[in-house]
Amino acid sequence: MDTDSSHQTSKKITKQTLLFVVAIFLIATILRTPLTVVGPVIPFIREDLGISNALAGFLTTIPLLAFAVISPFAAPIARKFGMERTLFYSVLLLLAGIVLRSLGMTLLLITGTVLIGVAIAFANVLIPSYFKLKFPLHIGLLMGIYTVSMNASAGLAVGISHPIAMSSFGWQGALGFSVILCITTLIAWFPLLRNNKAETMAPGIKQPRTKLSRSWLAWTVALTMGLQSFFFYSLATWLPEILVSQGMQPENAGWMVTIMQLSQIPMTFIVPIIAGKLSSQRPITLFFVICYLIGFTGLMMEWTSSVVIWMIFLGFAGGASFSLCMMLFTLRTNTAYEAAELSGFAQSIGYLLAAIGPIALGYIHDAMNGWHIPNVIFIVVTILLLITSMISSQNRKI
Repeated sequence: MDTDSSHQTSKKITKQTLLFVVAIFLIATILRTPLTVVGPVIPFIREDLGISNALAGFLTTIPLLAFAVISPFAAPIARKFGMERTLFYSVLLLLAGIVLRSLGMTLLLITGTVLIGVAIAFANVLIPSYFKLKFPLHIGLLMGIYTVSMNASAGLAVGISHPIAMSSFGWQGALGFSVILCITTLIAWFPLLRNNKAETMAPGIKQPRTKLSRSWLAWTVALTMGLQSFFFYSLATWLPEILVSQGMQPENAGWMVTIMQLSQIPMTFIVPIIAGKLSSQRPITLFFVICYLIGFTGLMMEWTSSVVIWMIFLGFAGGASFSLCMMLFTLRTNTAYEAAELSGFAQSIGYLLAAIGPIALGYIHDAMNGWHIPNVIFIVVTILLLITSMISSQNRKI
């Protein structure tokens, strides 16, 4: 009887673990696809709705501003209602935003985009701490699965959005196909709600809140998050135009962005696992800083004949730096709730910097009539990232 009972318990744990991994995989696929589908179909939206270039460009900035504003509130709300329930409702909110955005009206397009930003902000903040809460000994592996799923689905969304917009589904279909992923995620999340009760995040438990604004380590983690986000969104916005200015054909410049994004995938899987095994993550910091410097130097020197090499290095750097930031939220804290608070604090700062980056670099380009100064700025920001990430990578707790 004891052997049978033990076997049944083991099977139950295995089933629950598999369900958890599937649910995490699915929620990861919906955290970037609603954002990355927008860029390729902006011309269709602008022509159909008759909106200005400024408003069309703002569609990619709205979610970043929502991340910055909402992120600090995610942890307190999750404390009150529970992580599983908060994440479930964030997916519901994301579903509503995608539907509204896809109905073909300017007001609903903007409203839906705001809701999408709010919903993703909750998941961005809570997922790392959720791993710490549920499987504290396997955070690196789970983070690897999560970030690979997120980046792979985002890259796929970029590729299929334009063909969908060209079909009978139009740009509304391109923006709305993520509805299928959201519904699938909600279905997968139901058993987690049923099996995980108040003990995982009891609303009545009072835990002391960390004064993150007074912590030098918290600020360096936040700045590390912000500076690597600055790179990602600035490159996503301006890299094709930088390469075109160096003589590359527009269609080829678009493929270079794809190569950069695909190059992130191996790093997003490997780095969290390695980071979780190291007492200090400074070797990872040195690795991605060197990769950034190589990539940005090639870009600045306009060695366009070897541009694929520079894209691979930038992809390695971006994947490694993002993954390390996600791990820092758990490695620099003692509890899942502290991890959620640090994640909210850092992502609020980070996405504010990310929203400023594309605008500032575009303004400098217009003022200087070229991309040389923005390329120099990339190098300078890399040095700043080295400083903040080296401090953040020390084996200390907030």
